Parts: sequence; C-alpha cells; structure tokens
Amino acid sequence: MKTILDTILADVREEVAAAKSATPLSEIRAMLADAPPTRDFAEALSSPFCLIAEIKKRSPSVGPMREENVNEAAAAYSASPIVKAVSILTNQRHFGMSIHDLAAIRSTIPHPVLRKDFFVDEYQIHEARAYGADAILLMANVLETSKLATFHALALDLGMECLFEVHTLDEISTLPPKARVVGINSRKFKSQTGFAGLDGSSEKDFSLEMSAFELVNHLPQGSIRIAESGISPANLATVAKRFDAALVGTSLLRDPRGIRECLTDFESAIAR
Repeated sequence: MKTILDTILADVREEVAAAKSATPLSEIRAMLADAPPTRDFAEALSSPFCLIAEIKKRSPSVGPMREENVNEAAAAYSASPIVKAVSILTNQRHFGMSIHDLAAIRSTIPHPVLRKDFFVDEYQIHEARAYGADAILLMANVLETSKLATFHALALDLGMECLFEVHTLDEISTLPPKARVVGINSRKFKSQTGFAGLDGSSEKDFSLEMSAFELVNHLPQGSIRIAESGISPANLATVAKRFDAALVGTSLLRDPRGIRECLTDFESAIAR
C-alpha cells in the first residue's frame, strides 16, 4: 500500500517533467544571471531563537489553510521581530503553490526564502535559484546519501544554503559532513494513515510523532538545529530550550483569530 510520501513523490516527478518540457534546463541556467543576490539563510538563523515562518495554501495532513491568513502572511512575517526566514511550499498539487509564487513573495519581503519542496532532480535546484530562493530543503527520507551530498554541493555552488530534514537516527547518519542547518521533522511522511488528503480537512493533525524531537542531541555538533512540524505557542518554550529555531506553518495559517494574533502568541512564548 502506498504511503502519502510515495504519492507525493510520484506527483513531484510528473511536475518536474512538465517543468522541464515547458522551460528546459538551458533556459533556467540562463535565468541565473538575473536572479536576485542570495540572502544568508544560515546567518539569519544564528540570532537568538527565532522562527522560519511558512506560507502554503493547503497541507496533505490537515487540508486547506485559512485564505485570509495566507494572503496576510508575507506582510505579517515581514513585520514580526521573531521571524528571520520564510519557507514557501512550491508543490502545486499537494500544497497549492508554485515556484512563481515563491518569486512573487520573495520580492516583497526582507527575509531569506527557503524553497520547501520534495527535491528529486538537479533541475529543481537550478530552478530554485533562478526564481530567487536562498535555500532549499533536502529530505533524508527521500534522497540516498550520495544524492544528499551531490545536491548539497550544487546548492552551495549556486550560492544557496540547505536545510537538511531528518526523522530518524539512521537518517542523521547519512548527512554530509558539512551540513550546517539540520531540522528534525515530527511528521510521519512514511505513514499510511493520519493524512486528510487532497479532498479532506481535519481540525487536528494526526500525522505527528513529537517524540522525534528527542533526537536533537544526535544532530551534528555545531549545526543550527531546527524543529519542524507540530509547533505551537503552547509547546514553543520547551522546543526553544533544545533547538535554535522552529519552522512553523499550520499553527499560523489556520488560526481563526488571524495570523498576526497568532504571531503575538509566539512572541510571548519566546519571551518567557
């Protein structure tokens, strides 16, 4: 039986094939000369505990975000003192946004931008830089050890940083020696249950396994440690004791009070 990750990766490969057909790699490489200079993703996260705040229109785990929060996100993140980088999902089918959305949003904000996607092809890395990304996400449960190293080297050559994402101790062991930013994701992407899917909606996220954060002491020494998924103002103080930053999306984008009110709660939690 397919997991949600299997389904997403199959769709990603179709999207990459379509992108290559529409805009060949030679054209993407030509665009690099006009790409905006990179902003230092790792340096931005080297300040006191901060957030990488996310923008997406939907999620496989819970369904649609609140449209008004998504529309307000870029301005709210730009004004927040605790947001130091912005993550933008570029997987159209499952998260509702594209690389063109990334380019448009980056032009309006002062923060480094992470292209968050399921990277399976070097084309996506060139595309990320061509459209203005400052960093990319590399998932250790998607890429074998050699590909993690190759993709990392290419991203660095293009001036970008990488956020390496792990879920298990074995995945940590596959990271390149010079991995600078490493995140532990509590989401069980290889599960066959717990996801609302494309047509569903859930008020509760059943795809999380918060015990994954216990692996924090096994992350590479000196790396910038990121907690991903399941972070809310209620548990942020605990997370902040062991991590350098948190990647937060759903909590902000689904809050019925509005995204700015939720950010205020995160600010108060950090200040405790």
